[in-house]
Amino acid sequence: MSGAALVAIAASIGNLLQGWDNATIAGAVLYIKKEFKLESEPTVEGLIVAMSLIGATIITTFSGPVSDWIGRRPMLILSSILYFLSSLIMLWSPNVYVLLLARLIDGFGIGLAVTLVPLYISETAPSEIRGLLNTLPQFSGSGGMFLSYCMVFGMSLLPSPDWRIMLGVLAIPSLFFFGLTIFYLPESPRWLVSKGRMAEAKKVLQKLRGREDVSGEMALLVEGLEVGADTSIEEYIIGPAIEPADEHVVDGDKDQITLYGPEEGQSWIARPSKGPSILGSVLSLTSRHGSMVNQSVPLMDPIVTLFGSVHENMPHAGGSMRSTLFPNFGSMFSVTDQHPKVDQWDEENLHRDDEEYASDGAGGDYEDNVHSPLLSRQTTSAEGKDIAHHAHRGSALSMRRRSLLEEGGEAVSSTGIGGGWQLAWKWSEREGEDGKKEGGFKRIYLHQEEVPGSRRGSVISLPGGGDAPEGSEFIHAAALVSQPALYSKDIIEQRMSGPAMIHPSEAAAKGSSWKDLFEPGVRRALLVGVGIQILQQFAGINGVLYYTPQILEQAGVAVLLSNLGLSSASASILISSLTTLLMLPSIGLAMRLMDISGRRFLLLGTIPVLIASLVVLVVSNVIDLGTVAHAALSTISVIIYFCCFVMGFGPIPNILCAEIFPTRVRGICIAICALTFWIGDIIVTYSLPVMLNAIGLAGVFGIYAVVCSIAFVFVFLKVPETKGMPLEVITEFFAVGAKQMQATKA
Repeated sequence: MSGAALVAIAASIGNLLQGWDNATIAGAVLYIKKEFKLESEPTVEGLIVAMSLIGATIITTFSGPVSDWIGRRPMLILSSILYFLSSLIMLWSPNVYVLLLARLIDGFGIGLAVTLVPLYISETAPSEIRGLLNTLPQFSGSGGMFLSYCMVFGMSLLPSPDWRIMLGVLAIPSLFFFGLTIFYLPESPRWLVSKGRMAEAKKVLQKLRGREDVSGEMALLVEGLEVGADTSIEEYIIGPAIEPADEHVVDGDKDQITLYGPEEGQSWIARPSKGPSILGSVLSLTSRHGSMVNQSVPLMDPIVTLFGSVHENMPHAGGSMRSTLFPNFGSMFSVTDQHPKVDQWDEENLHRDDEEYASDGAGGDYEDNVHSPLLSRQTTSAEGKDIAHHAHRGSALSMRRRSLLEEGGEAVSSTGIGGGWQLAWKWSEREGEDGKKEGGFKRIYLHQEEVPGSRRGSVISLPGGGDAPEGSEFIHAAALVSQPALYSKDIIEQRMSGPAMIHPSEAAAKGSSWKDLFEPGVRRALLVGVGIQILQQFAGINGVLYYTPQILEQAGVAVLLSNLGLSSASASILISSLTTLLMLPSIGLAMRLMDISGRRFLLLGTIPVLIASLVVLVVSNVIDLGTVAHAALSTISVIIYFCCFVMGFGPIPNILCAEIFPTRVRGICIAICALTFWIGDIIVTYSLPVMLNAIGLAGVFGIYAVVCSIAFVFVFLKVPETKGMPLEVITEFFAVGAKQMQATKA
């Protein structure tokens, strides 16, 4: 995981540059307005600061779709170039108009970084530490602000501070960021898979994870190309398939199922569980009875309950995340056979020289593996069944998919895809309208469930009729069962054949379209993403930042600093730097808790503190408490507000927006959320002076407190907990929950 952590740190430099720029312009504008004589032109002065917001808003409108088209990495490279170019123009700036142009270009760089860095980190980070790594942009941004304030403060002590140098220094870290994006940052493996570039995606994953075996995650990324249709929740008792799968089938035992892993030779047996299911019970009432009942909170979104059931009912045992959830999977999914290496299943391979494959391929198998279809599109359903029931010959999917997923020559210890989830497939068969048997593959996301209290100490019924005590190699698991991304019903209908698999490049060729945004799961996720971005902006952070220097001045800090011989400008900059410094330990604590306590917990824990801080600010401005008491209460409230904001409402909206959308529309959706962020930022920034004149400071903070209260209710009812879950599983949960709710209303 060190590879993913270093990549996340490097990518978050883009946010460091944003924080650096925000702090630098706040200090430099004090000197800019003197040189250009803008004291009587507040509009121009405001434009100099706000031009970057305008630029960020403009570029965000198309940054998502373009990143889906050309990739995440090229957009980060472009961001670094725009940062560097704008800093050079600001260093030159002969007049205010050139400065405004430079600030606009700078906003373009900021918009790309703020939009795409969280998305990039989410797509490269392991699910177990994704929250921690995606809090890095918040830490980097605040760290950049602090470093910039220190630089500006030092320059403000000079006899004649030069604002051009203050702004131009941005060229140094932006050049460093450019070097990282060119020579170090890889492309997102999920984006590579979405374009059918499987070989590159595998190499990137191996670098990020620091291991050769990435077959399970590669399979997950392929399945992420499409959110499954007709997803259902089932429960299984699962055990190892020691013998060939067909020898395990008991005559008349129609319930027994053979599950297949992403590697050739991986299989295990399962039988639908007749006992109670903890995960399945959340949606089983909907799927079985058509209505959602027995909700503990009447207005709570069932999707929130569904996500919560995963985290509340994990098996409580020691060890790592994977070993805690699947303590027996190491032996259950082990592969004893050694398999020769075969070629990467990659459309790009068709254009490379044969010599390039000498070390990767299996000689004579090369042409067959690359040019043959994944499964014969002319096989009958009966033949497909025969394939599916012979695990010793390899899983049905791996007959042609193995070139994509296999790590030749090495035993595979697990099919884990992160957060205790496992990926598998099964072959299902039913009779069609004409009486003929029809079959198809089903994708399964497995998650072990803790045995309910009523069943503890008892035995678990095994496939084949036997019993095994708890702690054996048979486990109870919930399963999200749906159609796999590479299984095409259209091909079956057109060719009247059995199991049909398509190349990922064919699935990727469909690309994303705006109509995908109207799918139930995507719509539900957009509601969460856009809603939390709006509430974040109107929660008062800009107003409190605006008022902080005045509060600290009332507390006597400015007087103390002026007694030390500092000018008013230097004192203001130093106060801002101290305020920023207070944020860093809080962000560090949030990084530690993000994947332990979770996003939802941090939001629900910090928003009430924000409300209390704002209420204290309102009271201290309405009631005459005396100068000392007023200053003390205001200062403490502001510090607490900042610390709690950067722990919850600061980083989490961007983290959630980078997690909850399917791969094919993730860029578009996160751009919509980012556009909401920037528009809200502009509205709040420009409405603040007007509101201060109209309703006063107490009224402004009172409105912010009301918004925070609304935000608490929204988070409690609508925002699910996503910690530790693979991105593809998160989007599958949104899809199944939204479709069940839609069916219930219908």
